[in-house]
Amino acid sequence: MENQSFGKNERIRNKKDYVRIYKKGNRGYSEHFTWIIHRNPAEIRRLGITAGKKVGTAVKRNRIKRLLREFFRLNKSRLPEGHDIVIMVRPRMPAMTYGNVLSELEALFIKKSDD
Repeated sequence: MENQSFGKNERIRNKKDYVRIYKKGNRGYSEHFTWIIHRNPAEIRRLGITAGKKVGTAVKRNRIKRLLREFFRLNKSRLPEGHDIVIMVRPRMPAMTYGNVLSELEALFIKKSDD
């Protein structure tokens, strides 16, 4: 059984890494998310999430971040290996369930890597 944790080594945690990804990464867009993906030197999958105040209250921002972390945790073996992924939540997003997040992000990440 594969490891389904989301450890510190799988998180983008410092500003220097975010700036590098923002400058050099490839962007993609969906209805509720903007994502940036960039190859990392550590050769591990890492996730960063940004949700500004225009997304909603702290409760709403934290909920969407939990859903995004859960998506990453359960699907990380299907995501591109050796890449940093930053997911930015678009402003004024409606309340979403895990199923909504799953269907939208699978269309972005999973089906592209299966082609």
